[in-house]
Amino acid sequence: MKIIAAIAWRNIWRNPARSGVLIAAIVAGLWAGISVSSLSNGLIVQRFNNLIEQDLTHLQIHHPHYLAEREPWMVVLNADSIFLFLENDERVRSFAGRVLSDGIIQSPVTSTGVQINGIDIQREPLTTNFHLNLSEGEYLDSNLPNPVIIGERLAQKLQMEIGNRVVLMFQDTGNDLASAAFQIAGLFNTSSRVYDERNVFVRAEHLNDLISADAIVHEIAVILHDAADADSLTAQINHTFDEVKAETWYELSPELRYMSDFGNSVTFYVMVVIMVALAFGILNTMLMAIFERMRELGMMIAIGMSKARVFMLIMLESVMLTLTAAVGGMLLAWLSVRYMQRNGVDLTVFGGDSLLEFGFDPLIFPFILAADYAAVTLLVICTAILASIYPSIKALRLNPGDVIRE
Repeated sequence: MKIIAAIAWRNIWRNPARSGVLIAAIVAGLWAGISVSSLSNGLIVQRFNNLIEQDLTHLQIHHPHYLAEREPWMVVLNADSIFLFLENDERVRSFAGRVLSDGIIQSPVTSTGVQINGIDIQREPLTTNFHLNLSEGEYLDSNLPNPVIIGERLAQKLQMEIGNRVVLMFQDTGNDLASAAFQIAGLFNTSSRVYDERNVFVRAEHLNDLISADAIVHEIAVILHDAADADSLTAQINHTFDEVKAETWYELSPELRYMSDFGNSVTFYVMVVIMVALAFGILNTMLMAIFERMRELGMMIAIGMSKARVFMLIMLESVMLTLTAAVGGMLLAWLSVRYMQRNGVDLTVFGGDSLLEFGFDPLIFPFILAADYAAVTLLVICTAILASIYPSIKALRLNPGDVIRE
């Protein structure tokens, strides 16, 4: 076996120009594929973390029909009992109750539809990091009467600024129209322009007093120490409490569900496309090598080398050539990804600012997992083996006598 491996290695470099071109193609292909995959990973994970940590959390609890109908009277029953349960569960890092309403925000200039989020100013900052998006002004712990914080883009649309008053109109639990004046305490700016234009935040107790005479909660957001516990805790809550529905982020957000499922295999799909293209290069190179060495291979078979060893020789040449290039390609890709991960990739200069329209941050920090490198290595080996099968069979069909006579 050592002799066959040594012969295979020497054969690779009998035509260094041809082998060098193929190696360069494989290096470039792997570098491009891994780099693109790392950018995709960074984009998906940043979007995932932004949604989970800023608003969605790992799981939420609602009235069974609230998300479908969003009626003000569809509140979480026995909220205090659920709060106590979550307080004593070691899997829970924090939780917060929210009072929600769909309504209209009105300024002297214009009006638009928004989702009004009444949040607990004590517990919400422990549950989400939304407060870190405050770009100007104060949080809801401001001393202003009926403070509200709105998105920068919504403020521009309404032509309002900090200190101005706006009117919020919405339905109460009796399906009557309610309204109140709120004073803008601060402005926020997230990575999603749509979110910034569609959401306003007030204190939960202020919105509660306007919607219902009783203390109510429409949503309980729960953040866990380990996201993997979301399924088990959700099932336990649904089993323990009646007339509520707990759902994980995977059930609540089709967008995140798609990104999570797709993101787990994006590297594989990208590399399959690249490897299919490179397989033809490997096939062409090995066929040319065999046609040039027909007489040599015929002589080796004539003097006693078994066809199995000839088959192994061709396969080894293909695998060794491809793996040599793969090492170079993955090393170059690792250095590139490490640099991009440390410095980030700002897509704004390429028009990437438009990503904000879809909720993606244009400043991406790419990354690639060790498992992805292992998958690429396995894929490279499989490609090399498959691409060398036909040339190897071609070599086995040689008739030593005919080749020598020719």
